[in-house]
Amino acid sequence: MSLRNRVLTLIAAVLVLGGVALAATLHAAGRAAEKDRTRPGDPRVARGEVVLDAPGRSVFRNMAWGPHRDEIASVPAADPSGPRTSSGVRCLRFHAAGGTGICLQAVHGRLHDGYRAVVLDARLRELHHYDLAGVPTRARVSPSGRSVAWTVFVSGDSYAGTNFSTRTSVLDLRTGTLDRNLEDYRFYLDGRLHEAADTNVWGVTFADDTHFYATVATGGRTHLVRGDRTDRTLRSVHDNVECPSLSPDGTRVAYKKRVEGAPSDAPWRLYVLDLRTLRETPAAERRNIDDQAVWRDDRTLVYALPGDYGSDLWTVPADGSGSPRLTMPAALAPAFTG
Repeated sequence: MSLRNRVLTLIAAVLVLGGVALAATLHAAGRAAEKDRTRPGDPRVARGEVVLDAPGRSVFRNMAWGPHRDEIASVPAADPSGPRTSSGVRCLRFHAAGGTGICLQAVHGRLHDGYRAVVLDARLRELHHYDLAGVPTRARVSPSGRSVAWTVFVSGDSYAGTNFSTRTSVLDLRTGTLDRNLEDYRFYLDGRLHEAADTNVWGVTFADDTHFYATVATGGRTHLVRGDRTDRTLRSVHDNVECPSLSPDGTRVAYKKRVEGAPSDAPWRLYVLDLRTLRETPAAERRNIDDQAVWRDDRTLVYALPGDYGSDLWTVPADGSGSPRLTMPAALAPAFTG
């Protein structure tokens, strides 16, 4: 091939590659723009004031397409399909109780992105923020609103396998004390002190400002533990419990349980554990649950499942009766106020 032909071939290749790159860029921009537009049939969302101490409200991360996606929004708890009021505050994970909110956010920088935990007052104003060591995955506030907790993936991005590492922190808002890593607590497994390099802790659910439940994983098994912030201990209660959620009356824990015969990438079903008798009751939901459920009241569980917008909220009775019901499309991380 002559020099002239080689130059022409090179120019043609550059033009082709440039066209491919331009088309990919335009396609990505079009998809991004599509996410910013509402679609017919989408939930109605409008900017307004969202407060965390108003009675009878459901507060959640809005997942509907449009300019308010990922913002904390609110609807009357009795009318979950009604128009949504959106706050302008964006969170990846969120929870609220006692007039306090915890918002785990993405922070976009010039060179790299990061994450932070932001403590919010009842009107979603920032009180404190803390840099996070990984990707947000769980968040909880104590019933009084005086303690908050969060979990991040330090490595890995799923609980389904074993190749992940978490870090769970608990913050006392009265004293400002931050327990940065609950793995520093003493862990008692079946009454005996257990020390292992593979220990992971995640999924705090508060009983009060001092006591909580959580998941501890070690040796390929998971355990429900009761935590005490005063003596900095974790004590095992029951096996095969992940992402616990304590009922409002403090007598039961809803959780995801690994069941035999389920696919390795979808291993969990929703169960409820009676803390007095340790009797397990499977919920009527038979699909895979990878969420930390929330109690709407002492009878009803709310949890997320994948949907057209990324996530929908479903409900099911906690006693094993009934059947699952879609309660709110395009929503994630609910909390109930008042």
